[in-house]
Amino acid sequence: MSFSLRAEQLSKRFRVSWSDVHADYRTLREDVMGLFRRPLAWLKGTPTDTTNEDFWALREVDLDVAPGEIVGIVGRNGAGKSTLLKIISGITKPTSGRLLLRGRVGSLLEVGVGFHPELSGRENILLAGAIAGMRHAEIRAKFDQIVAFSEIEGFLDTPVKRYSSGMYVRLAFSVAAHLESEILVVDEVLAVGDAAFQRKCLGQLHETTQSGRTVLFVSHNMGAIRQVCQSCLWLDEGKVRDRGEPAEVIGNYLKQVRPETTSEITFDEDERLPFQLRAVRLLDLQGERQSTFTCDEPVVLEMDCVSRKRVRMLFGQIHLLSSRDGALIYEGDSHDRGENPFDQMEPGRWRVRWTLPARLLAPGSYDVHLDFVSHMSDGPRNIFSPGITCTFELNDFASTLGAKRRGHLGALIAWEATMEQGQREGE
Repeated sequence: MSFSLRAEQLSKRFRVSWSDVHADYRTLREDVMGLFRRPLAWLKGTPTDTTNEDFWALREVDLDVAPGEIVGIVGRNGAGKSTLLKIISGITKPTSGRLLLRGRVGSLLEVGVGFHPELSGRENILLAGAIAGMRHAEIRAKFDQIVAFSEIEGFLDTPVKRYSSGMYVRLAFSVAAHLESEILVVDEVLAVGDAAFQRKCLGQLHETTQSGRTVLFVSHNMGAIRQVCQSCLWLDEGKVRDRGEPAEVIGNYLKQVRPETTSEITFDEDERLPFQLRAVRLLDLQGERQSTFTCDEPVVLEMDCVSRKRVRMLFGQIHLLSSRDGALIYEGDSHDRGENPFDQMEPGRWRVRWTLPARLLAPGSYDVHLDFVSHMSDGPRNIFSPGITCTFELNDFASTLGAKRRGHLGALIAWEATMEQGQREGE
């Protein structure tokens, strides 16, 4: 079989260091004991109660990808998806196993990666092309296409450090898609762009494969993977769980990640985490646990959480997915209405509520996917990522269409008719 990418028994191990989450609040006795136990570490100001553990992000992954194939990669947070893409991109090396690549690799892994913040958009395009091994004339030939696709003509000579995250993604995707590379790897960064640009990017991914270019695409948007991918890979705890047709693999994945108890889920407490959820439940307005609602009543998502240490720029993300096919129906975060309750949350036990308004969604079954992320100085990182926590059903008994209503919106919008003055029939 002809291939553009082949992984054989690919494995990656990380050494993870844990320190006491209360290290910033040590007593004098604890400091003195630390001085005697590990004097050098104490003098350097590093925690003396650090524990080292081995974490296998990937274990014996085998993968063959044909030229011109788009492969979607799904899995929970921490399943090894990003690690696999970073190995393919040459950012990190595998601990064991072998990776064979036929051609150059272009990658779009994190917002702003590969751009120099002090350089303008124009200069970064030229720099990216030079790093990719293209001659100046080749870069110039692609330049106008890159600028037109990214839609940032008015900011081309502005330093990219002043770009919004959406502008970053527009330019980064355009550069990665148009520069000459035989293999393109794309992580979840497209979620930053607006809906119209996401559709534009998905169309571009499909077009790039017509010339034999291979694409590996990681996304939590199951609908997008079904739309553009010829095959799908499911990673679970660093191992290949399934590979095959997107609809079949996504269906198996959603069955596995969907919680057994759909109206409430609890989590074991991990004292090493600075922040985590203790429980998530679905409630009606009377505070009763429910998993089935009507379209005419709000759905309340209640989260019990514990903050053990203030986390700078911590925020929550919520995705509502169709239980039927995993399509992304709604995306939001705790910045949406201004004040973010999770940023620098004071240590203690908290209860947070998020309410889905009545008549927003059409009848159907929906999965609630949660993540808690902090945009630290070294880039975004997951603090607590439970994934799909709850599933709820919406029924429509109040409208004529009822359960037959198609689409994703459930709003009932009036049709109003007014007769123009003097236009009554017969007058």
